[in-house]
Amino acid sequence: MRESAAALAPGAAVLRAGQIRAAEQRAAEIGDADGHLLMERAAAGMFDRLRDRLAGLRAGGGRVCVMCGPGNNGGDGFVLARLLRGWGAEVTLLFAGARDRQPPEAARAHDRWLEAGGAVLPLTADAARAGSGGDLLIDAVFGTGLVRPVVGELGAVFAALAQGPVRALRVAVDVPSGLCADSGRFLGPAHRVDLTVSFHRSRPGHFLAEGGEACGALEIVDIGLPPAAVEDSGPPLRLARSGQAAGRAQGHKFAHGHALVLAGGPGRGGAARMAARGALRIGAGLVTLGCPPAAQLENAAQLNAVMLRRVGDDGALSGVLEDERINALCLGPGMGTGERSRALIAAALKARRATVLDADALGEFRADPQSLFAGLHERVVLTPHGGEFAALFPDLAERLRDRPTAGPAYAKTDAAADAARRAGCVVLFKGVDTVIAAPDGRIAINAALRERAVPWLATAGAGDVLSGFVTGLLARGLDPFDAAQEAAWLHVECARRFGPGLIAEDLPEALPGVLRRLAAGVPG
Repeated sequence: MRESAAALAPGAAVLRAGQIRAAEQRAAEIGDADGHLLMERAAAGMFDRLRDRLAGLRAGGGRVCVMCGPGNNGGDGFVLARLLRGWGAEVTLLFAGARDRQPPEAARAHDRWLEAGGAVLPLTADAARAGSGGDLLIDAVFGTGLVRPVVGELGAVFAALAQGPVRALRVAVDVPSGLCADSGRFLGPAHRVDLTVSFHRSRPGHFLAEGGEACGALEIVDIGLPPAAVEDSGPPLRLARSGQAAGRAQGHKFAHGHALVLAGGPGRGGAARMAARGALRIGAGLVTLGCPPAAQLENAAQLNAVMLRRVGDDGALSGVLEDERINALCLGPGMGTGERSRALIAAALKARRATVLDADALGEFRADPQSLFAGLHERVVLTPHGGEFAALFPDLAERLRDRPTAGPAYAKTDAAADAARRAGCVVLFKGVDTVIAAPDGRIAINAALRERAVPWLATAGAGDVLSGFVTGLLARGLDPFDAAQEAAWLHVECARRFGPGLIAEDLPEALPGVLRRLAAGVPG
């Protein structure tokens, strides 16, 4: 599946619904491909995927139900139905719409289906339920253009499918109907599918919110859009990329940066030690753990390659930072909250070094986020999980919680981008659908879904190691946005490599194997 591999590779573009429509329109304007040709290519690509995937669906056998909507997504369904029928499948086509209200390309596909001997039946809940008992159920009702909740009879259709049981393999054209392609959020009743086949590039909704689960497996078909048409549609989102961490120029340890990780008091050093080890493993030349004097012996007993400094208060931190070779800081993991922590954060931000703020460093400002934003600068990376994000950006989190009444719905990518602009720094908004956003508008998605699913990554301390990864890459000189997206990608890959049974301490130890594969040109 070369198209899927390229379109879903690290760094690949992710196009919003408006961008893919603009690219298709631009392709028609420059004479490269009209709507009818693109529709035929899309359906042919889907047919190839289904024929290859469904060994039990052979010429002369197999019952297929194709649900078609009134727009061009439905037109794709009409063409696909014709191809499947010509192959020998028994095809039932259910249509929600009227021939005289279809777009020209979809109407043409409708006519060719009838000319091939096909019949058109109305799409109802009962008909869809009956069709779900066959071998294959294809959802070509609403694609990326859905802008309002699905209601009425069609709402009943998807509610019935969601309630099940569904025997057939469920396949969606572009996105499952009822799902917002830009946000991955449901607009009214929606159902989940086993496979989604989309075109040219993936959509944000394939990864975000409910979309990650609702879309099932994901494959991308190349429909021949010219690069110029895609470029004219506007800057894309991207999947988080990898690769820079594997390369390392020659030089002594100070050429690869010196990271300082601050720890809390006695009995609270584990999180900071894991962050420090993550920073060291990912390639920082030197890593120092700074802790209160009372915690020095405890930490010394458990550190070897990581150095140790006494950092009891903000004055001590300012003294340590007189060494300008210390070029990246990590504050938060196990640091604690209160007057000492707030003073340390202020001193760190005043030094204007590349800085990661996580955990307690974010929780310290739950009651007064603006006092944190006032001290931030463009070399800072914030790494909130959902609860921390809601505390720092309550209005943005509320928009994500509100049930959408129209599309495109407010997306996690929108929230992260708005947060980055407000804070004036990079925001790594954690979750299964991690989003990394920079104040200049760059956005990357790092989804731990499908073949990258790692439920065992939900373990205590995993976020501390991620902060260490980001810090180590900052020490090596990566731009904050690049450091954040690279660290997030590697974090998931380490969990994949180790497998079930993972605990946070295993993540840095899995990293060398991941980096070796990258250096050898083997992604993932």
